[in-house]
Amino acid sequence: MQPELELLLSLETLERKALELHREISSLPKQVAAIEKTLESHQRQLEADEAALKGNLSDRKRHEGDIQLQHQKISKLRDQMLGAKTNEQYRAFQHEIEFCEKEIRKHEDRILELMEESEPLAVRVKAAQGSLEAERKVVSARKADAEQRTAADQVELKRALSSRKQLMAQLSPAAVTGYERIVRKWKTGPLVAEVVDGRCGACQLMIRPAHYQILRKGDELVICENCSRFLSHNPPVSLEHEMHQVQP
Repeated sequence: MQPELELLLSLETLERKALELHREISSLPKQVAAIEKTLESHQRQLEADEAALKGNLSDRKRHEGDIQLQHQKISKLRDQMLGAKTNEQYRAFQHEIEFCEKEIRKHEDRILELMEESEPLAVRVKAAQGSLEAERKVVSARKADAEQRTAADQVELKRALSSRKQLMAQLSPAAVTGYERIVRKWKTGPLVAEVVDGRCGACQLMIRPAHYQILRKGDELVICENCSRFLSHNPPVSLEHEMHQVQP
């Protein structure tokens, strides 16, 4: 194989590795942001449930306060009833007492409703508090892992780029120009394509006989006229040739 082609194949391996490292380095913050966003949404839901539970308790206390006021009012009305001088006054006090008792029953009914509403809410809040604490630990561990992986990836990327620079320095100017052209044109995919059955393994274009002969000799680099990739040629070894190689 043409020596520069071997360098180009090594460069292709480094290029793929660098691309994978770049992708992982850029994806890790997004992964962390996604799990943090989920944690924040669960935190907001918990805060909303806690606020609802607190509001429920506040409403119950308000109704309990109203009941106490109505009882105080009833007590005063009964004291005043003792001083009633006519049946009309007596019945008026009695009517007011009945109204207060009716209000008390309304407040008591509402307190029972609020207690029923608070039960599942309290269960949900308690469960959410426990799961949220566990989720925070998971997020913290994931962030630490992402930081470690990013640091390791950056070291590997620096190493790969350094090796890439060293290999590039060993190429001829023409090979460097061709390599950079391929990298710009094909962000992904092979930089070196193997010729199979006279066709470029990347774009499937038939290679002209003259170029194919140059490729077979292995004296110089050959570029596909269609996709601009460097071409490699690995002729199959015949069975007859293999048998000859193993003969004593």
